[in-house]
Amino acid sequence: MSTYIPVIGITMGDAAGVGPEVVVKSLTHAQVYEQCRPLVIGDARRLEHAIVICQLDMDVRRIADPSQARYERGTIDVIDLELIPEDLPFGELSPLAGDAAYRYIARAVELAQAKQIDAICTAPLNKEALHAGGHKYPGHTEMLAHLTGVDEVSMMLVAPQLRVIHVTTHIGIIDAIRKIEPGLVQRTIERGNATLVKAGIAKPRIGVCGINPHAGENGLFGYGEEEEKIIPAVKLLQERGLDVTGPLPADTLFFRAGRGDFDLVVAMYHDQGHGPVKVLGLEAGVNVTVGLEVIRTSVDHGTAFDIAGKGVVDEGSMLEALRQGAELATRR
Repeated sequence: MSTYIPVIGITMGDAAGVGPEVVVKSLTHAQVYEQCRPLVIGDARRLEHAIVICQLDMDVRRIADPSQARYERGTIDVIDLELIPEDLPFGELSPLAGDAAYRYIARAVELAQAKQIDAICTAPLNKEALHAGGHKYPGHTEMLAHLTGVDEVSMMLVAPQLRVIHVTTHIGIIDAIRKIEPGLVQRTIERGNATLVKAGIAKPRIGVCGINPHAGENGLFGYGEEEEKIIPAVKLLQERGLDVTGPLPADTLFFRAGRGDFDLVVAMYHDQGHGPVKVLGLEAGVNVTVGLEVIRTSVDHGTAFDIAGKGVVDEGSMLEALRQGAELATRR
């Protein structure tokens, strides 16, 4: 019996950023074609431009439908939306590129819902350009939730020695503390647990961060946020048989998770989770959207306008995102 090789829709991201270069560089690697069948959703001319910039020997093949793809290394199959003018500069904020980045995602969602692709892997978009292009989303995660009609999703960052799921993401710290409540904490932990079970970890060990320093230290810090917002969810899930510990001081929890004590850390707000992962290296991290009907992974770096168009971007994070996407899609 042959092993199914999933089709992964790769969205090109913001055309003025490093997305086109990251995509073409990653598709030079033989391992990608062993793991998945990569289908780019973007602009063919921009990819051709990126191939020249990166001094690669590749072709771009324009197709209208996934059924026309050949998935041969050396030729990039692209569903060409033809949205980017040839003279669009790299490294400059563009409403046109922001709108195009949204349209690539929207097309990928349509293909996923039609079961023509098995997962989505996203190159970076620029939030300011996205907003200037008329799409008022904080980022990919929220946009995908809206496009797929899902009320609530979670962001999980995966690095070689660390997995972190976030209770809140793209909101200010005061708003985050206000938003955190036992139901949201519970659902976030359940989504993370379900994802790891699907990925082959039978009983994930989950460590939950506190909000305050030292997880409040029995009321010494803060105003009882841990007791009010986190502990009820942890107790409920423990009673249901999940291996959940917390709330724990975030500083030591990340250290313990890094040495292997936990399979997943639950961070309460954006920087609490992002900081430790990014210390491990931007090229090592992958962003996974948890709770969608379709698997979505992403590079864990931005559009890098300062180096866009120079051919120097590292494709390591995209390679890891494709690997994770293929693995999760296959297991699903």
